[in-house]
Amino acid sequence: MKEIDDKVLADFFQKEKKEIADNGFSRRVMNSLPDREKRLSNIWAMFCTAIGIILFFLFNGLDAILNILREAFDGAMEKGLANIDIKSLAIAAVVLIALGIRKVATLSE
Repeated sequence: MKEIDDKVLADFFQKEKKEIADNGFSRRVMNSLPDREKRLSNIWAMFCTAIGIILFFLFNGLDAILNILREAFDGAMEKGLANIDIKSLAIAAVVLIALGIRKVATLSE
């Protein structure tokens, strides 16, 4: 009996089938849905950034960076680079800072 009912229903719906114009409705709905992959990517990036910041302070990263810079400066002074052009050094520093800021800004996009 159930098989007959299923067949009758299938035949009925097949005969009465009508196409409804979409007019871009499906595309608009799909575009308005939140992008799950992007959201997960943002959550993962925030998590990794937080872990990096925690580890940086946990292992005294600022002291390590300052020690490296001090050693590099002392080494440069010992090797006779004290006569280096300050203007060239300042230009190099500004360029490196600008490139670093640009890189950080593009990471947030």
